[in-house]
Amino acid sequence: MQTQVVTIPTGKIMDWETFHDVFDEALGFPGYYGRNMNAWIDCLTYADDPDSGMVANPVANGDLLTLSIVDAADFKQRCPEQFDALIDCAAFVNYRRREVGDGPVLALLIDGNFG
Repeated sequence: MQTQVVTIPTGKIMDWETFHDVFDEALGFPGYYGRNMNAWIDCLTYADDPDSGMVANPVANGDLLTLSIVDAADFKQRCPEQFDALIDCAAFVNYRRREVGDGPVLALLIDGNFG
């Protein structure tokens, strides 16, 4: 299993609008991306399906897309609702895939001092 790491510049996230701007820019969601967490989950569920067009640079089948969450402690303090949704929805992407017999596709690399 290999991983493709995409850095998420959380310093640009201030609210839901900027949350979706940052992830859309980093991952290349399709033009019809709904800019809500259900749409976010839908896009990332298919991060290994090049025919779906859900992310600009899909990973190979069986590989992981790793989201490097830069300055996560600051992000969590500034935007606790968005931070919690990110954690919950990333977990749901993999749960959803496992429910249909697929392997996980998404990982989070949490970078930040929570001390």
